Amino acid sequence: MSKSLSASAQRVQLFLQENGFAMEVKELPDSTRTAKEAADAIGCSVPQIAKSLVFKDADLDKPVLIVASGSNRVDTKKIEQATGIRLSKADGDFVKKRVGYAIGGVPPVGHTEKVTTFLDPDLKEFETIWAAAGTPFAVFSLKPDDLERLTGGTFLDLAE
Repeated sequence: MSKSLSASAQRVQLFLQENGFAMEVKELPDSTRTAKEAADAIGCSVPQIAKSLVFKDADLDKPVLIVASGSNRVDTKKIEQATGIRLSKADGDFVKKRVGYAIGGVPPVGHTEKVTTFLDPDLKEFETIWAAAGTPFAVFSLKPDDLERLTGGTFLDLAE
């Protein structure tokens, strides 16, 4: 693990290593806070960005992670119809406290508590995708199949 990684990025790198994945977290000089910024900083297309969005299960007050293609908007009604989970917005305090990372750098893995995770099948269209790694400047690349194994998430039609 690189000593030059920030603490949050190191936590993601450690999670990957401890779970047998050889992906390497990289911190970039340019912001990766939004899908567009990430794609520009990495040099890939916006749809290749696996953006991690945290919602709140409105009934159970638990975090729900949606990993969506960078070009897609999430349709919470589709998710509710398919799963029965009613989603509401999660503010920055909820995300930081319950998931362990600030909005703009939430990774798909390494959270402080177990989260229900749904994955955008549009990410399967790419050989390589990119995910946040704990800060608005840290990312790692992976294969879409690795995303499912890493997160324990379920692929679900979730785009508007």
